[in-house]
Amino acid sequence: MFGVKEVDAVGLQKLINSEEEVHLIDVRSASEYNQGIIAGGEFMPLHTLPARLHDLPKDKTIVFYCRSGARSAQACMFTQQQIGLEAINLQGGIISWHRSGLAITQPTATV
Repeated sequence: MFGVKEVDAVGLQKLINSEEEVHLIDVRSASEYNQGIIAGGEFMPLHTLPARLHDLPKDKTIVFYCRSGARSAQACMFTQQQIGLEAINLQGGIISWHRSGLAITQPTATV
């Protein structure tokens, strides 16, 4: 998406396995989140992002993801505009993650 840093599913897996500290944020709805997540994904629905900008770590690489990549791209643009924090969008969302053969896990607690 224009103006947004993106990573594909395989690239994200490599980033997660690297020495870099990655903070995954799932911006989907509660029902979508409860269906399965990328391991370590933090639940932060897109509509709550404006109130939670102060919760975003400044010392880690932030990767937003959603179902298809559209809402997470919005999250990236919003954080850049509001606080100057450049986050990364998972291109194609959790759908592309799953289609790449990567694991989806159940969240430890439903929301």
